[in-house]
Amino acid sequence: MVKKVVIFIIILSNLYSQDIYQKSCVECHKSLPASLQRMFMNYLLVYSGEENVKVGLFHYIRYPHKDTSVMSKLFIETIGVKRPIPRHKLSDKDLKEAIDIYWEKYKVFDKIR
Repeated sequence: MVKKVVIFIIILSNLYSQDIYQKSCVECHKSLPASLQRMFMNYLLVYSGEENVKVGLFHYIRYPHKDTSVMSKLFIETIGVKRPIPRHKLSDKDLKEAIDIYWEKYKVFDKIR
C-alpha cells in the first residue's frame, strides 16, 4: 500500500512539475517527423532575432496558415498546417511563457564561441 501511495505521489508531482512548454508544446510535437529544435532553426533562419522569432511564432500559433509557416512545402503537404490553439486552452500569457521557454532551450547565440 505504501509503495502505491509513493508511486502515485511521484506521478502526480511529475505532472505538476512540467512547465507550460512541456505540457503544451512537447506533447503534441513528439509525434511529428521534424523536431522542435529543427523547427526552431527554421524560425531563426527566417526571422533571425529573438523578438522577431517570438512574434512570428506567436502569430503563427494563433493564426496558422501555410503561407506563414516556416516549414517546407513538402512538410506542409505531408503533415498539414497546425490547428489554431483556442485561447481558452492556452492564454496569450501562457503562450508567451511557452515561447520564452522554447527560446531559452534552443537559442544558439550564447552557445557559439
